[in-house]
Amino acid sequence: MASLDIQGVTKSFGVTQVLHGIDLAVRDGEMVVIVGASGCGKSTLLRIVAGLEIPTGGRVLIEGLDVTPLEPADRDIAMVFQTYALYPHMTVFENMAYGLKIRGLPKPEIRARVEEAAALLSIGQLLDRKPRQLSGGQRQRVAMGRAIVRHPKLFLFDEPLSNLDAKLRVQMRAEIRRLQKRLSVTSLFVTHDQVEAMTLGDRLVVMHEGRAAQIGTPMEVWSRPADTYVASFIGSPAMNFLPATLTEGGHAARLAGGAVWRFTDGARPGGEGQPVTIGIRPEHLLPGGPDGLAVSVDLAEPLGSETVLHGRLADGTELTARIPGGVPGEGLHLAPDLAALHVFDATSGRRLDPA
Repeated sequence: MASLDIQGVTKSFGVTQVLHGIDLAVRDGEMVVIVGASGCGKSTLLRIVAGLEIPTGGRVLIEGLDVTPLEPADRDIAMVFQTYALYPHMTVFENMAYGLKIRGLPKPEIRARVEEAAALLSIGQLLDRKPRQLSGGQRQRVAMGRAIVRHPKLFLFDEPLSNLDAKLRVQMRAEIRRLQKRLSVTSLFVTHDQVEAMTLGDRLVVMHEGRAAQIGTPMEVWSRPADTYVASFIGSPAMNFLPATLTEGGHAARLAGGAVWRFTDGARPGGEGQPVTIGIRPEHLLPGGPDGLAVSVDLAEPLGSETVLHGRLADGTELTARIPGGVPGEGLHLAPDLAALHVFDATSGRRLDPA
């Protein structure tokens, strides 16, 4: 096991800067998930940790040792790729044993390590097969086994589940989390899937345009997003955003349609007349009385125990709600859980914490 410290890492490709000073400390045995949309720099950051890319600035430390100038083979890490990267002409056993053989380990130790990892991953019966004889989930288990047998200081996962179908993805992410906890190996996991991020990580790094928009536990990021980007990216369906102006001395928000939402516990995120953006998650909008927002429903998605509604307000603002039960009737009014409001600066998008 080992700690990982990323200190002020920047990366440019020519005149294009893709990472802007990333700082991250990963604790011994911790699973940190780097999540963000395509092109945000998350895979580039992982490749820098792996030694596959050289940073333009900053450094990477593993267990206190600066590994920035070291080759990947000298960093004592193991990487699991999206494409599995298995040798097609080798059996499962040979794929898992190859790295140990290159390192010159004795044959009995190689066999013991491979068989131990295969038992952990329930692939012991597949050791004599070739990759072409395996399903996608089995190939991913082999790729993980190849990493496990090395007993590395650090696991790196580069979107390893994106090629699997939805049901298998759920199963494999549970297995990855179970194994990571059991082995207590410090791990970085890159994904664009916010559900994967929420369920796998001890902490999340939400990347946006080459910067760490927020670092925190999954519940911290979900309940107190640092800005409108994080708020819109984490959570499904995405958070609703409504333009508003602070009123009543900053203790309430007046929406564009005239409705006034008062903050609970005397919260005051800004001053009178300040333009803001009010965020409310779909699950915090519930059918209410005539004092709620009148919503014209464009689409209802019944999901059994709940229904996702897509609609719009009278002023054209789009709104999504996730309500318990079936599809409601006509004349729908939605009222917010006032304790669950989020307030953001209308210009910068940054979170405004109440005074």
